Amino acid sequence: MASPLESPITHHPSRLFVLVAGEASGDLLGAGLIQALRERYPDARFAGIGGPRMIAAGLEAWYPAERLAVMGLVEVLPRLFELLAIRRDVARRAIALRPDAFIGIDAPDFNLGLERKLKRAGVRTLHYVSPSIWAWREKRAAKIGRSADRVLCLFPMEPPIYARHGVDARFVGHPLADAMPLEPDQADARAALGLPHDAPVLALLPGSRLGEIARLGADFIAATRLLAGRVANLRVVAPMANEECRAAFAALARDAGFAIHEAGTDPAEAGDKAPIVRLLSPQSPIPNPQSRPLSHLAMFAADAVLLASGTAALEAMLAKRPMVVAYRIAPTTYRIVKGLGLLKTERYALPNILAGRELVPERMQDDCTPPALAEALAPSLLGRDIDPALLAEYRRLHLELRHDADRSAASAIADVLDATTAARAA
Repeated sequence: MASPLESPITHHPSRLFVLVAGEASGDLLGAGLIQALRERYPDARFAGIGGPRMIAAGLEAWYPAERLAVMGLVEVLPRLFELLAIRRDVARRAIALRPDAFIGIDAPDFNLGLERKLKRAGVRTLHYVSPSIWAWREKRAAKIGRSADRVLCLFPMEPPIYARHGVDARFVGHPLADAMPLEPDQADARAALGLPHDAPVLALLPGSRLGEIARLGADFIAATRLLAGRVANLRVVAPMANEECRAAFAALARDAGFAIHEAGTDPAEAGDKAPIVRLLSPQSPIPNPQSRPLSHLAMFAADAVLLASGTAALEAMLAKRPMVVAYRIAPTTYRIVKGLGLLKTERYALPNILAGRELVPERMQDDCTPPALAEALAPSLLGRDIDPALLAEYRRLHLELRHDADRSAASAIADVLDATTAARAA
């Protein structure tokens, strides 16, 4: 299959790394890793699949990361043949180039099969970001070990699980914990977003994919309308991952009778108690001297966050904000997962997984309804004070995850390369 972006690599450099990342969070991890590897190997070359951050860091992209951005058992079917063709093409290129290491960043459905094929061909393979083996079947750890020579884990509870199955795994920390301040400045964030300092603010993060917005967006908006009837002077800010998500969410909000504002000022509130939704997107003209993601600014500014389960829940924890975590997948996918007993945890939100108990409310599948979401959010918006015990636990978990992750991951990769060099020299 011809690639839309051909790599200019024509020779084997001093160090060559092939990386594959499939969504925005992987792109962020990959960019930091490329920069840390370049500190160790200044002449290194990087190729594979990545997003704009990885490309800016020096990746020679064979395909853009958004080509892999699909989730769910049912949702992937229409694109299955395309994804398999891309994977075959990446495998062919990597085997021909013989890189020093292949690094699959998250995207386990795509990367683990690719890693297994490359490992059999003699390429050193690493998988960065462990799949959720604590949530699904733990025995997957052994299968992952057959694909990756080493697994780089973001969370400290993961390596012991791999160790039980004889798999080499290292905790490297989470880059978000390194990047996020221990004490976010709410006043500065509100000033940047044009929000008043004394009004209750709700941040809405319905997901970074169009499918998530289709499943959750209308319920988030309906919950917001319910809250507007209970919380005086409510402001709402909704950071969007890209322009496509912004357009989709704006259409849902307008259909529900909401006014849309592109942020930056604080206009008069709309009538009938429906607040204006301030949409943020990468093109929003927001003063942001520290170049923080707009989703982080929105969380810093908020008194409460309503979000789709995933990395955003970790970000809200690091932002030290009360949250409600929502999750809904396609009904057919859900029935398959539950019917086969594939899900092994009753907790979904990362703060709850890390704490080993329920820190934040979860509203999942059939329990994810506008009244349930509004009821769980209302106390934080009405009281506007975070529970000191919750804040202390957030801070403890933040410090536990701080590990200079980019450099730790690069060091773990370098150890594999050094071991390979030593073995060949012996």
